[in-house]
Amino acid sequence: MKPETIAIHAGNHVDNTSKAVIQPIVLSTTFERAEDGSFPGGHIYSRSSNPNRALLENVLAKLEGGADAAAFSSGNAAGMSVFQSLAPGTHIIAPDDMYHGLRNQLKKLFNGILKFDFIDVNNIDEVNKHLMPSTGLIWLETPSNPLLKVTDIKNVVALAHKRSIRVAVDNTFATPMCQQPLALGADLVMHSSTKYFGGHSDLMGGALITAKKDEWWEKIRDVQGYGGAIPSPMDCYMLVRSIKTLPYRMRGHVHNAQLLAQYLEKHPKVEAVMYPGLTSHPQHNIAKQQMIKFGAMLSFTLKGGEDEARRVINGFKLFTRATSLGGVESLVEHRATVEGPDTNTPFNLLRVSVGLEHIDDLIADLEEALG
Repeated sequence: MKPETIAIHAGNHVDNTSKAVIQPIVLSTTFERAEDGSFPGGHIYSRSSNPNRALLENVLAKLEGGADAAAFSSGNAAGMSVFQSLAPGTHIIAPDDMYHGLRNQLKKLFNGILKFDFIDVNNIDEVNKHLMPSTGLIWLETPSNPLLKVTDIKNVVALAHKRSIRVAVDNTFATPMCQQPLALGADLVMHSSTKYFGGHSDLMGGALITAKKDEWWEKIRDVQGYGGAIPSPMDCYMLVRSIKTLPYRMRGHVHNAQLLAQYLEKHPKVEAVMYPGLTSHPQHNIAKQQMIKFGAMLSFTLKGGEDEARRVINGFKLFTRATSLGGVESLVEHRATVEGPDTNTPFNLLRVSVGLEHIDDLIADLEEALG
C-alpha cells in the first residue's frame, strides 16, 4: 500500500463488539484472564501492551517499512531506551550537530556508563578515525537540528556494518514521508512523535522502529516494558488520528518551506539559509539522492549578528516564538538561547518550523519582521 493508505488504515480497525468504524479508546489498565489463565484478548496489563498502542505501533512500523515499532511517552524516552539497551562501556559515535536534549542526556545521564564522541559524521574519514573496538552504535540525525546538515546514510551504514556496528537515525525532521532510513540500510529509526506525527502541538510521544526483530530489539522492548515510559491510550489514539493526515500535511509543509527558503536566500539582510532543498546547501546532492522530499525545517543566519536576530524574532506577528516543531502553525526560535551555555549554534541563527498557513501571509510576516 502507498503511504496515504497506510496512514489511514494501518492504525485502525472496526471494533468487533460495537462495529464502530474508528477504534475506541481502551482506558483499562488490566485485562481479564480466561479460565485457563490465558489472555484471549492478547493484552495483560497496559504498561506492557494496550489495544491503542498496538495500533499506533503497527502504523508506525508500516510507514517506516520496519519489522516492528515501540511507542514511548516522549522522544527523549525513546532515545534513552536505545542507550539503556547498550552494554556498559559501549562506545557511541554521535553528530556534532545533534538535538541538544539527547546530547545532554548522554552527557549528564550516561557519562561514566557509556562512552561517546560527538564528531562531524559527514566526514567519513573522521568517523573511521573515531571507531574503537567497543564502538557499538553510530547515531545519526539527518537533517540535523538546527544546522540542517544532511548525512549520507548509505555511506555510514556501509562503514558500520563491515564492523558489525549498528546505525540508528533520528528521522524526526524528515518523517517517513520525506526519508526512509531503514530502506537505506539503517538498523533503527527514532522519532519524537510530538512533532509531525502529532502535528498539532498538543501531545507528547516518541517512537522507535526496527529493521528486524533481533536480540537488540528485544532488549529495547524490555526497556519499554520494564521502564514503563509509555504513552497513554488517549495519546496513542490522538497520534493515530493525526497520522491519518500526515502525508497530506507534509506536502503543504514542504511546499511552504521551499518557497520560504528561496525567499530568504534572496533577502539582503540574510547571511545564509540552511535548507536541503536549496542548490546552495552543501549536501543538496546527497539530499536529492536519499530524501523523498526536503522537509519543512529551515534555519537562517542574519548579517547583523545576535542583536539583529533578536530584533527580527521579536518583530513577527504570525510566526510564534516557541520551541518545538511540526505543528500546523509556524514557529520560530533563537536556537542558541534554547540550547544553553554549551551551544555550538551561531547566535545570529533563527530556526523555523514552517507551518500550513498561506505562503503569501508567511512571506509578508517575514518581510515585515526583517524590515
